[in-house]
Amino acid sequence: MVERSDRAPLLDWEEVPSAEKPGGGAAPPAAKDRLSSPSNSRAPAGCSAPGFGWSSGPGGPAPSRAVSNADGCSAPPATSSAPAAGGRDEALRPDDEEHHSDAGSREVTLEERMVKWEEKDQIVSVFVVTFNTRSGNMLEWCLPKDMDLEGVEFKAIASGSHRVTTDFIYFRKGCYFGLACFANMPVESTVERGARMKSVGILSPSYTLLYRYMSFLEHQVRLQLQSPGHYSPLEAFYEDKRALLPPSGDGVVTACPANAWGAAINHSMHPEMKITHPAGCMSQFIRFFGEQIMVLWKLALLRRRILIFSPPPVGVVCYRVYCCCCLANISIPGIGVAVPEFRPFFYVNVADISALENELSYVACTTEKIFEEKKDLYDVYVDNQNVKTCRDGLKPLLRLSTADREKYRKLTEQRQMLLYSQEENGDCVSSEEDLFILFFLEQNNRIFQTLSEVAGSSDPTLTQESVRAMGLDPHGDRLFLLHLLEVYGYDTLLVSEQLCCS
Repeated sequence: MVERSDRAPLLDWEEVPSAEKPGGGAAPPAAKDRLSSPSNSRAPAGCSAPGFGWSSGPGGPAPSRAVSNADGCSAPPATSSAPAAGGRDEALRPDDEEHHSDAGSREVTLEERMVKWEEKDQIVSVFVVTFNTRSGNMLEWCLPKDMDLEGVEFKAIASGSHRVTTDFIYFRKGCYFGLACFANMPVESTVERGARMKSVGILSPSYTLLYRYMSFLEHQVRLQLQSPGHYSPLEAFYEDKRALLPPSGDGVVTACPANAWGAAINHSMHPEMKITHPAGCMSQFIRFFGEQIMVLWKLALLRRRILIFSPPPVGVVCYRVYCCCCLANISIPGIGVAVPEFRPFFYVNVADISALENELSYVACTTEKIFEEKKDLYDVYVDNQNVKTCRDGLKPLLRLSTADREKYRKLTEQRQMLLYSQEENGDCVSSEEDLFILFFLEQNNRIFQTLSEVAGSSDPTLTQESVRAMGLDPHGDRLFLLHLLEVYGYDTLLVSEQLCCS
């Protein structure tokens, strides 16, 4: 089966990985001979207008086509790929899309424009990082040679990685996002102290497409451990996938075109970040935090600075960063334009402290416990399942309201119904990822739709009835509501005295 994002014949860099792939991350059978995205991707709704940091809508990821392996809509319009040996499927050639038999006389649809815009190859760098027993983490090799990769050696091999055998890490490097696959192999060498550790990674203007190359990176890091210095597959990969960026670098990371958001919502799209276990990252996220997910939902919607601590492995924690962003999805046009962008930093270390100091809103993860002492860098600190804050104004939000428990009960109930349907009726279309993302998207839309209606009425006063219409508790969620009005600029709304009593 060939989809829009599949590539035709195997290129030089596409070495088929061995069958005994550690970590359960083997490519699906349908993709055995090509390391492109899996063909069974899902596409639930989850994008919001107008722009999420560098690559998608506020508090949520970039939309993706259901027929194109969860492509994100975050590829910059200016990028394109260099022609590759062996050619590509015709569907991947943007220049041809406007020249079908009857396309010469018709206007290109918005959907086609989105596909052309989102399917650009956009790898700006590929690199190998190694651990040297004398010098520590070192950049061993990279393309292009003049790329500024200072500090990437500490992102691609996270602090504490020596304790794990394999891992993957999402991170930010300047205006780019990165994905690196790490492996630790025992060796009989006194110079290497019995262990060889390397990481192979890539940089891109968008994080939503990086998962496509995870299998390739996992295979390459094993190759680098077994045969150090064998860079030809990486060179071929870069030549095939490299982005053609503006000379100045301006506008490299851009959001989806404003008029494309409606089409994205209508097609129920969101990016899929392929996780190494079959349940999916969102379902694992919800089960890990339980009812506390409702606390994280409120904090994400308020665009607070959220820092998640966990010891290695880092990969699953990077998915928690992504899932936190999904909690704040809003699809009502114009909502959230003036609020701070909820930026995913993914993995951060001490070298990122200066960058975090200037951020008004973000979500990130770290393996370095020293961050807990840097209370000026974050509003909320998540230590495994313990959500805490040193901000007095936010401490009441850590308590679950009656409405929070009711929403979590409904979410759990819907999940049980979905699982029953899958088991009894063989429903393979619906997924837990779809359910969870749509659940919070609809809840957020409900809140802001009600706020907009009250603000536009002759009596712009929030009453107990209107607060209940949002799905909130008039008493238990009063402080959350006041924060929400302040953050999103609803300063013309009045709050009924009925809500002052708790």
